[in-house]
Amino acid sequence: MSPAGCPHVNGFKVDNWKQNLRVIYQCFVWSGSAETRKRKAKSCICHMCGAHLNRLHSCLYCVFFACFAKKHIHEHAKSKRHNLAIDLLYGGIYCFMCQDYIYDKDMEQIAKEEQRKAWKMQGMKAHSRTTQCCIHTMPKLRDVSLERYSSRSKGCSEGCNALNVCMCLFVPGIGEKYSTWEPTKRELELLRHNPKRRRITSNCTIGLRGLINLGNTCFMNCIVQALTHTPLLRDFFLSDRHKCEMQSNSCLVCEMSQLFQEFYSGHRSPHIPFRLLHLVWTHARHLAGYEQQDAHEFLIAALDVLHRHCKDDNGKKANNPNHCNCIIDQIFTGGLQSDVTCQVCHGVSTTIDPFWDISLDLPGSSTPFWPLSPGGDGSALNGESHTTGATTLTDCLRRFTRPEHLGSSAKIKCSGCHSYQESTKQLTMKKLPIVACFHLKRFEHSAKLRRKITTYVSFPLELDMTPFMASSKESRMNGQYQQTVDPFNNDNKYSLFAVVNHQGTLESGHYTTFIRQHKDQWFKCDDAIITKASIKDVLDSEGYLLFYHKQFLEYE
Repeated sequence: MSPAGCPHVNGFKVDNWKQNLRVIYQCFVWSGSAETRKRKAKSCICHMCGAHLNRLHSCLYCVFFACFAKKHIHEHAKSKRHNLAIDLLYGGIYCFMCQDYIYDKDMEQIAKEEQRKAWKMQGMKAHSRTTQCCIHTMPKLRDVSLERYSSRSKGCSEGCNALNVCMCLFVPGIGEKYSTWEPTKRELELLRHNPKRRRITSNCTIGLRGLINLGNTCFMNCIVQALTHTPLLRDFFLSDRHKCEMQSNSCLVCEMSQLFQEFYSGHRSPHIPFRLLHLVWTHARHLAGYEQQDAHEFLIAALDVLHRHCKDDNGKKANNPNHCNCIIDQIFTGGLQSDVTCQVCHGVSTTIDPFWDISLDLPGSSTPFWPLSPGGDGSALNGESHTTGATTLTDCLRRFTRPEHLGSSAKIKCSGCHSYQESTKQLTMKKLPIVACFHLKRFEHSAKLRRKITTYVSFPLELDMTPFMASSKESRMNGQYQQTVDPFNNDNKYSLFAVVNHQGTLESGHYTTFIRQHKDQWFKCDDAIITKASIKDVLDSEGYLLFYHKQFLEYE
């Protein structure tokens, strides 16, 4: 059985709901005829502020138009208890109870039917401008400018009663929506004198593409945006280096390859990732269904499936994460060193485990947070400027790599003492990944407590991981950090390129992503909507998943 969709749709499906929905699509969304387009232009304005833009939505219960960006439609829904609204630009259905765009099979079918009708109506109108065509003109149209015929009709010079008209009115796909354009001499001159402007407008947004929400799938969309803007992952998939031996319709790597092609094809319309969602449900069944999911959980599940579907250079399946040369492990896998020190003989037992991300505790959680001295070395490290007492990403990493006394209830058998002794444990970075993902543990789940931690964590645009390396362990004494950062050592320096944020509560929320397109150009990806963002917008955001890329790569 297919997973259940939004439970609030059933309250709308009463009486003549299908006919009412068709009328809304015909008049206010697709608008196939000139009359409906005029009506939409005149009537579709926000009933609160009078604006034409700002992502207008229409209430499905009373055809009330209001802005989505300014939350005027949200105010209407709350006051009238009208749970559903329709996006007048893309036709998506938004549920205010789920706080997300939803997918309903019946509604989607109506939307597609009305969209096809509108397109057909526009095409038929282009063909109906004339009823008769001169046969003497047809051979000549290949040799003359279309401009001569597209603007007006002329009589035939051969003496027949037919009209000389442009062939583009009769050939499907030609001239139905757009007339041909030839630049004037003045326009050509302007283009030649402004090459930089032309290049920027055509290429600056390549790779930027929205994703349609298929019903509480913002958790997937935000991770897809982060992955598609990972430089080495992009280079791998766009160079067609994946050699699949699975069935293409079941391989997640093949689907990701197709997804990269879609993102970097230059198309501007939002992409519908239904095949990706189906494969995720197939290979990670704990994520199946339309209920809200965790973006961090989806990231780990996606990397795991991609890792299993990849093959290394020797053609062997990547079953062992410690000995794998697949693209996922090359980019995301690092080595975490764990040193357990006996308190009696001071013998050290060391293990190294692979990791794809680092989960960091936050102040305010039930886990006791390591007391950090505000200001001083903590505020200067890694260039993080923040107010006194504020928590930084560096603070969280310092806590993660501090020595921890395991206590008498967790004694280990010491190989030197040959008996169970108390010990301390310390985690450090043995090997850094190319892409470092930091997971700020904002969702706390316990037997007595379920809540979201909203503590603001300051994070930098550039991060130096040298202090947290195993090689820098001797610089920490008595749990206090000694700053010994070499400003000329760039081996362990990272740059921020993606930030995933969560707005809302633990029970109901929404995921968005900030991605870096160029060195100083940031964009906010909110499902199908992409808007330009400032660096301040990025650094002031709450932060849930932080993606950093190594500034300098070593070739083995």
